[in-house]
Amino acid sequence: MPFDRIFLDELSARNDIVEVVSQYVQLKKSGMNYFGLCPFHNEKTASFSVSPDKQIFHCFGCGAGGGVLTFVMKAEGLTFPDAVHFLAARAGIPVPAQGEADRQAARQRERLYALCKDAARFYYDTLWQPQSRAAQQYFLSRGLHRRTMNRFGLGYAPDSFHALLDAMTAKGYTREELQQAGLVSKSEKGHLYDRFRGRAMFPIIDVRGNVIAFGGRVLDDSKPKYLNSPETPIFHKSRNLFALNLSKTTKSDYFILAEGYMDVIALHQAGFDSAVASLGTALTEEQARIIARHTGRIVISYDADGAGQSAAQRAIDILKKCDLQVKVLKIPGAKDPDEFIKAKGADAFRNLIERSEDHNAYRLEQIAAKYDLEDDEARVLFLRDAARMLAGIDSSIEREVYAGRAAKMAGVTPEAMGVEVRREQNIRRKKRRAAERREIRSPIGLAQPKDRSLAYTDIRSAKAEENVLRLLFSDQKLIAGMETALPPVWFSAPVLRKIYERVLSLDRDGQIVDILSFEGWLEPNEMSLLSGILEPGLPPGEHRQELAEYIDTIRMQRIKDGTLTKAGEDPLLTFGRIKKTKRGRTMI
Repeated sequence: MPFDRIFLDELSARNDIVEVVSQYVQLKKSGMNYFGLCPFHNEKTASFSVSPDKQIFHCFGCGAGGGVLTFVMKAEGLTFPDAVHFLAARAGIPVPAQGEADRQAARQRERLYALCKDAARFYYDTLWQPQSRAAQQYFLSRGLHRRTMNRFGLGYAPDSFHALLDAMTAKGYTREELQQAGLVSKSEKGHLYDRFRGRAMFPIIDVRGNVIAFGGRVLDDSKPKYLNSPETPIFHKSRNLFALNLSKTTKSDYFILAEGYMDVIALHQAGFDSAVASLGTALTEEQARIIARHTGRIVISYDADGAGQSAAQRAIDILKKCDLQVKVLKIPGAKDPDEFIKAKGADAFRNLIERSEDHNAYRLEQIAAKYDLEDDEARVLFLRDAARMLAGIDSSIEREVYAGRAAKMAGVTPEAMGVEVRREQNIRRKKRRAAERREIRSPIGLAQPKDRSLAYTDIRSAKAEENVLRLLFSDQKLIAGMETALPPVWFSAPVLRKIYERVLSLDRDGQIVDILSFEGWLEPNEMSLLSGILEPGLPPGEHRQELAEYIDTIRMQRIKDGTLTKAGEDPLLTFGRIKKTKRGRTMI
């Protein structure tokens, strides 16, 4: 565990999971637990449970789960150490010095933050050197003011294979650190060279003000047009948004989701200080959840070309999962917000935002654009496509309004459109029920972890292994003698064996076996699995007989698969021999 257990106990005690989760989710008490809508996936019925007794959360829908630290990691997009510091700051308690390995990891992260900051300063200083006039002219030609350029820390990477490498090593940074920060690359011959060369530079800054990565754009039409930092120990694309460090303080009641760095910068310069962008990739669910923590409304302002419109369609689905009110901006006569603002001005763009379409209207128009609505056959195809889209709208009022709009577009009666929508709804309902029936009839599927990367190969054994873990977590006294009675090698599921080995190790060291002992040690998907195992709990009483039965089940499965046999003995003969000795009450 990277932090002292005594400190983590205090941290957990000062950050009750119900209080922390309540800052993100509206919870209602039901029995011993609290329930609410899961913040990690879209749902209409509360399946997200928080147990004050066990200090765990678990979603029966998506399977997410863990303790208070895991919740903060997922909700805020933080690493485990950052989540510890986050909760320590919340509770007003100092974070103690860690072990040497952990201090070294923390020093490495601080070095990378410092390196990226110094690299940003290098790029900024280079931009304003006389030999960088082409880069200066690029930014000025895009209409950016010097004040805006300074605010975003814009810079220029010289067209050199080693300028940054030399400058940073001269400051005392190692070549390994430059690689870890994604600032240099290695050739096939093993030579290091600057990753960014001859590019306008856009620092990416996290919400705490740390420079964590860069985006670089060529000054001409060469390819690739944009080059972004790779994933590093301090930079994860899906957990960050460009300019969120500035937009988080906006007084606007909506965010603008733009497509690229220049669009965001131009919007901020024009007074739209709530603009953000994803980082070189399509919008992710994690980024959508980050947006939802800052606002309830978002306006998508992507490029007007086909790629931009397709990206907008995908973004709508992701943003709606976070219960955001989504509108889509249509930008007439311009390819992007930057071009429109230059031509028409900020007030005209503000008017566009005020007239922006609800995402349902936008989707209808996108469907209509594929068909010639003067042609009868095309109108029928449009109505079928539109009905499929409308059938997915949850609100009956919204559905009726947009069904009326679709009917008008195709020149049919609202009643006819309503019939088609209801037909599509019935098709959806039948498919959903069929899927539910298949799931009910498939106990093996139901017994599998939500995350299929953790799939069990032996369901019978794995369920017994889960029950063993549940018993050991509920009563640590049961662990005595377990390593002999149930060797870890008998576990069929690698993830359950990993947890079991940790339980044995904690007990040998005289440490507490609870969910807190696994936070930051298990991967998020593994922690979700563990919380699901522990969530049902156990009735009070003696459970040694149950434990013995579960061990017997696991033992028998190992006999069946040949793991436990006498040398040269057929597994079936071994199985029969063990069954016979069991009847004679002889333990093996």
